[in-house]
Amino acid sequence: MSGFKSSNPGLSRRDVLRVAGAAGVTFANPYGAYASDSENVLRIGFVSPRTGPLAGFGQTDGYVLEHARATLAKGLVIDGKTYKVEVIDKDTQSDPSRASQLAKGLITGDNVDMMLAISTPEVINPVSDACEAAGVPCLSTVMPWEACYFGRGAKPGQPSPFRWTYHFGFGVDEFYRTYISMWNGDVKTNKKVGVLYPNDADGNAIRANLAPLIAKQGFTIIDPGPYEDGTTDYSAQIALFKRERCEIFNTFPIPPDFAAFWRQAAQQGYTKMVKICQVAKTGLFPSDIEVLGNLGFSVASACYWHKAFPYKSSLTGVTGTDLADGYEKASGKQWTQQLGATLSLLDAGFETLKRASDPKKKDVVAKSLSQLNMTTIGGAVNFSSGPVPNVSSGPIIGSQWVKAPAGSKFKLDYVITDNATDRNVPVQTKLLPFS
Repeated sequence: MSGFKSSNPGLSRRDVLRVAGAAGVTFANPYGAYASDSENVLRIGFVSPRTGPLAGFGQTDGYVLEHARATLAKGLVIDGKTYKVEVIDKDTQSDPSRASQLAKGLITGDNVDMMLAISTPEVINPVSDACEAAGVPCLSTVMPWEACYFGRGAKPGQPSPFRWTYHFGFGVDEFYRTYISMWNGDVKTNKKVGVLYPNDADGNAIRANLAPLIAKQGFTIIDPGPYEDGTTDYSAQIALFKRERCEIFNTFPIPPDFAAFWRQAAQQGYTKMVKICQVAKTGLFPSDIEVLGNLGFSVASACYWHKAFPYKSSLTGVTGTDLADGYEKASGKQWTQQLGATLSLLDAGFETLKRASDPKKKDVVAKSLSQLNMTTIGGAVNFSSGPVPNVSSGPIIGSQWVKAPAGSKFKLDYVITDNATDRNVPVQTKLLPFS
């Protein structure tokens, strides 16, 4: 679309016009409304993994960005002044080093006024670190907040070392409440949990914080220890889980690692013992589950967004159902929870700018971030309530992959089974046993 930079063009202008028109978005020529000087242009960096092992997280970004750009085509009015908006998106290729380099390029080369980063520590942490060092306000979502806050050097009980970087979304407490609610539900187990946590920011945060909480609720944690991303042989871990008869399995891996483990677990007879297979970080998107064939049915998940969420986008006005249906119509692919997560980041980012008295002053934008209290398409974002400075916690909702109903053009259906962390979200069905 003319007037916006993108390293990853998404929908055609015709597609955007059709989709946005269905959502009630109107268009105008943006160029008559602005002065030409750079003080009237807001440049927003957007960094996500569009390719590589984490590409599932970025699959829908092109659609959401173009949807947002369509809304912003007339500019953004802040305190009576209209600003032209450029959203400059970059693909990390799932490489943390590249994420850092891209962020530095956006800061020094494009002179962005604000940075938005999304999905996993491999993206968010290096981008946030670059912004913190350069004094650029940065907002992020979609990773356990502990991995972002403590994983970047903050210490429990001490003042925040961060002035410029803010993160919203789920954390250990949300996983804990959801897992305990699900695992104490209708599927009866021996409460022995085999955990497979990688040696990365996510895995280490979960091992240190989540596992002890679960153990205090009467569950026995069987942990063979951290493994490295890209491991190809899980025979030792599987043997331990079988020997201990772990009827619950929980993991936080990158998608290729889970696929390798789960196939080997089936070959070695462990999957027949599992009553609840609870995955996170992987199993979030249809593509993660479809590659497993029949081994994907009844895998339990946890979603940070679902099309059934009862909230609207503050930026575009679209509902969850409209967003999901629009994506499926435009792309021919099944909706994913990342649609709402990406739009919630844009909701929060642009609301921050609108509430800043001068969005061209980075310290003013950072202050606006620190005071943000609003509702996005993904739910509430409130930086005044903690749980620690620079963080706003958000829900994780119990869910499960099941066979799609007859007549569906997709193989899978993603259903909500638990709402312990947001009672506004409707529960759709009970959790089914894996085996």
